[in-house]
Amino acid sequence: MGLLSKKDAALIKDPLFDNNPVTIQVLGICSALAITAELEASIVMAIAVLFVLGIGNVLISLMRNIIPSKIRIIVQLVVVATLVIIVDLVLKAYAYELSKTLSVFVGLIITNCIIMGRFEAFALANSPWQSFLDGIGNAAGYGIILVMVGFFRELLGAGTLLGIPVLGDPIEKTGLYALGYENNGFMLLAPMALITLGIIIWAQRSRNKALIED
Repeated sequence: MGLLSKKDAALIKDPLFDNNPVTIQVLGICSALAITAELEASIVMAIAVLFVLGIGNVLISLMRNIIPSKIRIIVQLVVVATLVIIVDLVLKAYAYELSKTLSVFVGLIITNCIIMGRFEAFALANSPWQSFLDGIGNAAGYGIILVMVGFFRELLGAGTLLGIPVLGDPIEKTGLYALGYENNGFMLLAPMALITLGIIIWAQRSRNKALIED
């Protein structure tokens, strides 16, 4: 018998593919537009959301039987805000330059509809373990899309990945640049983030015929 039951495994697997929170539910779009011009920022944001949603889901689940229904949204906001502050302080302590790049966008994790949606729709009705798996699955599904968008935007827009030149030197005209290749500066602008995300959504929905029929 595996470590996870079939039902538990589905909590992680489904958000990665057939029920991805970005490509299928079309949530968390703002992050894809705001911070994906650089792959590093995309990865850090994905990790931040993974931490906040994974731990947050567990905390909400643990408190689900003692939270008065009239203030449940306030409690959820307090939990997510506390976790986001922890993320922000860690970034400022160990990756200050990157924290300045992400700046306000880390704070906006508090209002990320994926996080609040999982708190409300899942953590309030399920066990801490299942809530943890659900949080990890949805955060990973969100993070994968962010990293994909960041990968293509930085590669095609700047010719680098994680700040490292991978296509050659555009000044010295080495690598692909020696063949006449030029970086597409439009990839670093917000509209291209939306177009790139749209292509990924199209590819995901084309793969899943059931979504097209719906």
